[in-house]
Amino acid sequence: MTTMTQTSARFREFKMPDVGEGLTEAEILKWFVQPGDTVTDGQVVCEVETAKAAVELPIPFDGVVHELRFAEGTTVDVGEVIITVDVAPGSEDAPAPAAAPAQEPVEAAPAEEPKGRTPVLVGYGVAESSTKRRPRKGAAPEAAAVAAAVQAELNGHGSAAPVADAPPVGRPLAKPPVRKLAKDLGIDLATVVPTGKDGIITREDVHAAAAPAASAAASEVAEPVAVSVPETPATVGSARETRIPVKGVRKAIAQAMVGSAFTAPHVTEFVTVDVTRTMKLVAELKEDKEMAGVRVNPLLIIAKALLVAIKRNPEVNAAWDEANQEIVQKHYVNLGIAAATPRGLIVPNIKDAHDKTLPQLAAALGELVATARDGKTSPAAMAGGTVTITNVGVFGVDTGTPILNPGESAILAVGAIKLQPWVHKGKVKPRQVTTLALSFDHRLVDGELGSKVLADVAAILEQPKRLITWA
Repeated sequence: MTTMTQTSARFREFKMPDVGEGLTEAEILKWFVQPGDTVTDGQVVCEVETAKAAVELPIPFDGVVHELRFAEGTTVDVGEVIITVDVAPGSEDAPAPAAAPAQEPVEAAPAEEPKGRTPVLVGYGVAESSTKRRPRKGAAPEAAAVAAAVQAELNGHGSAAPVADAPPVGRPLAKPPVRKLAKDLGIDLATVVPTGKDGIITREDVHAAAAPAASAAASEVAEPVAVSVPETPATVGSARETRIPVKGVRKAIAQAMVGSAFTAPHVTEFVTVDVTRTMKLVAELKEDKEMAGVRVNPLLIIAKALLVAIKRNPEVNAAWDEANQEIVQKHYVNLGIAAATPRGLIVPNIKDAHDKTLPQLAAALGELVATARDGKTSPAAMAGGTVTITNVGVFGVDTGTPILNPGESAILAVGAIKLQPWVHKGKVKPRQVTTLALSFDHRLVDGELGSKVLADVAAILEQPKRLITWA
């Protein structure tokens, strides 16, 4: 979704869009432009990370970058202006670009400012300002509090009202996740200087307050306003422990897993199976001309086996509608593949996987994995999944008890394929063996149905010819 505002005939604003399904915020990971750069319609200007993925944002008009409203590493609410563009450069009515905080004296923005004043917003490099770190109550002189208020005004967070002599009144304003973060970090919200709209305390304010707290224990006369502030503080802690802010994909994973584990009653069943014939099939397919140009591996056959098992047991492909107290059976399969990325676990899915031939499925798997590895998976690619496969075997793990992806009915965990002694045709022989684990939502899937699905997958992997006879 493109979000923009036309402030005048010359300057246009581009707001943080909702790049997913109802997302409320995103973190600016990287700017690809700076003030003074020329941009064209469709040019990517920044990369942001939402709770689902990293996404590149294109600008929807031509012009010259006038201001970047937020620094890299800043979490911005959807709807906030992140960049302004001069669409008619060279006109005489252009205001001078705002100076960086380090070049703007405190006296330039007095504390007593009319409420109707349009804030002067700074450009790129705002992370060096004092808004990133706030002194705790009593830890800095009156001038530091005034400077904090002035800097908040310069950054467009509100009017620079005097705050030095105004003690907090009532309960500090903050969203529940921010309150929890403050509790986890041991920060009293009453001591935090808010920079959000209407005096709301943001996560950045809490992290900023936590930074000087560590040094305050060593020296009560420290002056936080004089401390050099890193642009994007990634961790907070001491030499014995490290505190890492939970945000972006990691935050989404935590919320989704907790919600799934304590909402859907999980049941997990296991089966150990001889996959020697499947491994032989994989080797043969690698030499097949029809599979040229695509990656063939055991996961491909396992994915196809699960799709056939779902076709034989369609009731497993469903979702629970709590609001309407209904079971929604899906007549399509969007097959999720759990992928470990540098930003955390994501589960993109192959749309309409049930309709794909083996070469098409192999191509889709290869594209999915490559996109996830590059960190380019879109939120749309992770939406609408019905069942998922997680391959824990790549880590040498035998099996596990996977947690359902929210909104899905089942998840299949595939363990490591190992050469083991196995009774084959009445004799103990070395065979390639793996363990499968199927977790399912017991509200939707009875034990009998779940057992049939898992048994079908195992039977196909033991005798891959069933891909033909059962399909």
